[in-house]
Amino acid sequence: MKTTIDTASQFRDAFHHASRGDNFSYEALGLLFDYLEELDPDMELDIIAICCEYSESTLAEIMESFSLENEDMVVDYLADNGRYIGTTDTGSIVYQQF
Repeated sequence: MKTTIDTASQFRDAFHHASRGDNFSYEALGLLFDYLEELDPDMELDIIAICCEYSESTLAEIMESFSLENEDMVVDYLADNGRYIGTTDTGSIVYQQF
């Protein structure tokens, strides 16, 4: 049986039902849904793969992980070396890990 996910709310619910609701913030899941829906509207949802491939981190965490000297470098670095998905209202950054 195949379940169709048409909204960010259904996407978030799927993460919570799979006990992966804490991997991303509410807003980050919305950003991921929009990105993945635009990338491939017919994509089969694989929550584990998404949790392995994408991440949500603060500017400070990203700067430390990738030895970046200032905040202005973060988005450019992620765009050049992976995929920058977006920034939440709280300032965390959603990106494809590389």
